[in-house]
Amino acid sequence: MSDAMTPIWQQPLTLAGLNASSRNTLMAHLDIVYTAFGPDWLEATMPVDHRTHQPLGMLHGGASVVLAETLGSLAANMAVGPDSYCVGLEVNANHLRAKREGVVTGRCSPLHLGATTQVWQIEIRDERSRLLCTSRLTVAVLKHKRDKG
Repeated sequence: MSDAMTPIWQQPLTLAGLNASSRNTLMAHLDIVYTAFGPDWLEATMPVDHRTHQPLGMLHGGASVVLAETLGSLAANMAVGPDSYCVGLEVNANHLRAKREGVVTGRCSPLHLGATTQVWQIEIRDERSRLLCTSRLTVAVLKHKRDKG
């Protein structure tokens, strides 16, 4: 999407800060951990275990969507200035391969960074880099309301 030398991030980005933002959230419960980022991408891992299984013992599609929306939403909010914030409008996912145990890694990158909307592509892969799920997240970019006090 962007020139590899020009980061898209408008907010300070550290793995420690990103992971601290997950405390006491669904992300902490599912053990989603931010692991890497680049000038226009963000990655996180999630275990495939009893917390993320569906009744047949496979990775639950909803857990994959949680990972995808987590990555895209956080990236979207890091890609806007301090006067703005992003909220999800639509998320979709195509589940391509089953996974029963181990760890999955999601990576998101922007398809569109507009003034009022953003679109993020998220790919979730297994330890062998096989594509398990591809997802797209659309967010609205909103302005913080000013206190008219």
